[in-house]
Amino acid sequence: MPSLRTDLAIEAHRDAQRAARHLPGVRASERTEDGVTISEVVVETPEGADAVGKPVGRYVTFESRQLRRHDREHAATVGKHLSETLASMLPASRELSEALVVGLGNWQATPDALGPRVVSRLLVTRHLKSVVPPDIQRRMRPVAALAPGVLGITGIETGEMVRAVVDRLQPGFVIAIDALAARSVERIASTIQVSDTGIQPGSGVGNHRAAINRESLGVPVLAIGVPTVVHAITIARDTIQGLIEELKDDVQFYEVLDELYDKQRDALIAQVLGESVGDLMVTPKEIDAQIEDLSRLIAGALNTSLQPAIDLGEFGLYS
Repeated sequence: MPSLRTDLAIEAHRDAQRAARHLPGVRASERTEDGVTISEVVVETPEGADAVGKPVGRYVTFESRQLRRHDREHAATVGKHLSETLASMLPASRELSEALVVGLGNWQATPDALGPRVVSRLLVTRHLKSVVPPDIQRRMRPVAALAPGVLGITGIETGEMVRAVVDRLQPGFVIAIDALAARSVERIASTIQVSDTGIQPGSGVGNHRAAINRESLGVPVLAIGVPTVVHAITIARDTIQGLIEELKDDVQFYEVLDELYDKQRDALIAQVLGESVGDLMVTPKEIDAQIEDLSRLIAGALNTSLQPAIDLGEFGLYS
């Protein structure tokens, strides 16, 4: 049975807390604003990184089930919080340093198309510096964008392609957008994670590719991700947990099920479902509409945070 890895730091942190209540080198906080739960996990030391299985850095998560309801007004609210967080994580610079936005993923597979969809909505300005009025030139950050596809389409490792472009353009920083895998069905299309640690494409589904981070590119890398898939086994685990909660009144059955450790539950699920289901990934049937909504939200937040001094209406864009 495969390890149910998660791309979300908040899930990894909670799993680590179950194993050890005290996690040295890790700080976590949570608050709710405007119907959005905003969680922050800061991994400060190598010991903390080992405990949660995530690199040292800052991870901010925005959660709202309402994101799945095609509510434009609420999406704008989430986008505002996302934009503010992105702005706070951008590298400090006296001038508007050039940004490279990379939309990771396979544009031919809807659950993996978030990155390319965001790039298609981005305000790209690197080529406009010489043709816009001087007043806008002074306020405009040069932004370039890339949707490199995946190895199966291009025959080129994504990390190699991004590194080559970074070497050529020498941007001040990179922002990578990718679809993620989660351990909870409830997080699909309802959670957005932002981190300053970069990203490893495909890691959540066991398809490990070269990391895209500061160490590999030589510049700061921010990562934005949304869970779009879960392991089929996750659904079985959630079902067992729901059954346990329902049987609380039946003390005998409740105690037997509740005493099963996670590994024992996983072994039981693997025995029932078999190895063929172990690698199955699941996504909701509405994922096409959800990717459309989320790409609009994230692109708007990026446009706002990357171009704080520009009225997006001048370009026919609104956050």
